[in-house]
Parts: sequence; structure tokens; C-alpha cells
Amino acid sequence: MVMQFQRQNRDPPPSRTFHLLVQEGSKKVRLGSLIALLVDEGQDWTQVEIPSVQSPPPASPTAATTTTPQKGPAQPGTFRLRMSPAARHILDTHGIDSKSVVPSGPRGIITKEDALRVVSEKGETVKIAVQPSPATQPAKVAPQQPAPPAGVPQHRPSDPPMSVPGKPLAPGTFTEIPTSNIRKVIAKRLTESKSTIPHAYASADCDLGAVLKLRKDLAKDNIKVSVNDFIIKATAVTLRQMPEVNVTWNGEGPRQLDSIDISIAVATDRGLITPIIKQASSKGIQEISDTAKILAQKARNGKLLPEEYQGGSFSISNLGMFGITGFIAVINPPQSCILAVGRSRTELALAEDEEGNAELSQKELLNVTLSSDGRLIDDELASIFLERFRTNLENPINCALF
Repeated sequence: MVMQFQRQNRDPPPSRTFHLLVQEGSKKVRLGSLIALLVDEGQDWTQVEIPSVQSPPPASPTAATTTTPQKGPAQPGTFRLRMSPAARHILDTHGIDSKSVVPSGPRGIITKEDALRVVSEKGETVKIAVQPSPATQPAKVAPQQPAPPAGVPQHRPSDPPMSVPGKPLAPGTFTEIPTSNIRKVIAKRLTESKSTIPHAYASADCDLGAVLKLRKDLAKDNIKVSVNDFIIKATAVTLRQMPEVNVTWNGEGPRQLDSIDISIAVATDRGLITPIIKQASSKGIQEISDTAKILAQKARNGKLLPEEYQGGSFSISNLGMFGITGFIAVINPPQSCILAVGRSRTELALAEDEEGNAELSQKELLNVTLSSDGRLIDDELASIFLERFRTNLENPINCALF
């Protein structure tokens, strides 16, 4: 016999669209709230009738007894009634047959509330004994545990309670601090930098004798510049001499930059921001000083334009004014380097005079640490860069600072 089957033609299911009512990351969303709608394509989700979800009122013991049909005695071959340990203990204590109790728990389980309801209907007092015993045996009351003496450490909860405004703080409390958008961006970029960029570090000491002397001479002509302005200019000149360091990482390899734009780290109330001194190698020391002051003030007032802090080819972070002798900075991606500048220190060293006699001389040394991207700048290139930077900083006139 040959049987032929005919395929039933079925219409394809209608396409549907998903509309999110509660945005991702929302907090304090009540349990059971409607968070999304799935509607047919072309249907206006605002016209969808949303039924209100209401929890049913708790059933009274009398109503439950009258509406729920009584179960007869267990027939041969049926399963034994299931009950919770608390319900079993109450029924055994009062000598009540479990077959006379109407279960209300899931899958026909007799709960503690079912047992208490049956006991209350019989007008008896609930008695809870330490061990199961006949109903005639008096219940044993467990003695109260004495309160722990003061000063004895107690078990702490896994999550400390939150503090309440206007009330005294309790041990282990904390306060949630809202995170600003700029702090979120900083956290994201720092995490990206330390997790994706192989940092390499190199340090050097620079003699500030010539810079400090030139700075005093300029002050006589009412030209006020800082040591950091000389550092910015010396860095820009070194990058012009070594264009292979003036690079960024584009995701697959190095990218050579045509302009030398120096990012300077400025601390603000909203976090650290890096305004950019563009074309720093072609600017004089006084122009660099004026530009840095204007950008720093705009950064503290929150008035920087995006093009004034986005980009840059090299960063400088100076913590010397805060008393920091030396530190290591995190690279600002996609840049390849950042120079950490500490506080200068005074040291005594032996030097030869014009006649060749050794004598003690006083030097003002500045510690700098270069953090470089190992994918772009190897150790030898970083060492050469620091050596040329030190030469340019120690000879401000020769590197055309004006």
C-alpha cells in the first residue's frame, strides 16, 4: 500500500517588534513591573491594552475550608500525603490525622498554615514540643539564650547596612556616592589603558641649573614663565628631533602624526582632564606659558571645547607642585607616551673648576619618568628620547626655546 502525504500549507508567523519600557541600567525597579512589550510589526505599542496585575487577596481559613473539596481517605495504590516538617510536627503533637487536613501548598503539600488552621478549628492551643510526643505530654519550653556581653564580637552580615541621613552612623555603614559622567569616562579609559597597553618605564634626572638661571633673567624683563613651560618646550623639541616617537596606535599598528600637540594634565573638581597645546614645537616659551594658563583656567571652570582636550600626541603630568618626588603615570590612549614630572631636589656633587681642582657644587635635579607603549616604543628608543630630552632641558638656549 502506498501512502501519500500532502504537506499542509501554513502561513509564516507574523514578525514582531520589541519595545523596551525600562531603560538599561535603571535602578529601583519594582518586582513584577512591566519592562518591555512584544507587539506585531506595524502595531502602535502605545495603543496596546496593558492589563493591570493585581495579587489575589489572601483566602480566609473559613473560605478555604468551604470552597476546597475534602479529599477522601487514601485509596490503595495512591501516593502518601506530603507535608512540611513543621506541619508534621504540629499534627503529631496534637494527635490529628493528616488525612483530615486540606492541603493548600504547591502540588498538594500540607503546609504549616494548614495544620495551624485545623488546630484552631478544634479550639486547641498550639503546643510545640522539643520532641514529638503524645498530646497528653506537656510541651517543653526552650530556655531563652542570654544576651551576649558587651564587647564580644558578633557575626556581621555579608552586606553592611546603608547609612540614613539625620541619624548617627553605625559601625559598618556606608554611603552611596553618585558617579559623574567625566569620572565614568576616566575610569573607562584608565581601565582600557592598563589592560590593553603594555607599559614600559624609564627614569632620568635632569639638571635645572640653566633653566632656573634663565628663568630669573626673564623675570627681570617681566617675562614670567614656569619650569613646567620649559619642560613642555623641551618635550616638543625632542619630538621634532625624533618623529618616530610622535606616533599613536590605530588598533593594528603605528600612525605617524604630522603635528606635535602636547597634552597637559590639569586636576579639576570633576576629575583629571588634559587640555592640548597645539603645535608646541613652533611656539615660544612665553606663548606656551600664556596658552597653558588659559587652558588650565578653562579646564577648572568646565569651559573647554571638545577640540581643546580631544586628541594630542604626547602627555605631560607634573605633580612636583604637590610635593611628589617621582611617580609613574598611565598612558592616555591612543597616545604612545606620557612623561611624569616630580619635584626637584638639591644635591651636592664633585665638580672640577677651570684649573682642574675638585670642589663641591650644588645641583638642582629633577626626576622624570617616561611611560611608553611597548608596541610602539622599545627600550632603546625610550632611552634615546630621555637622553635628548635631558640635553634640551639642560640647554634651553641651544634648543631654540624662543
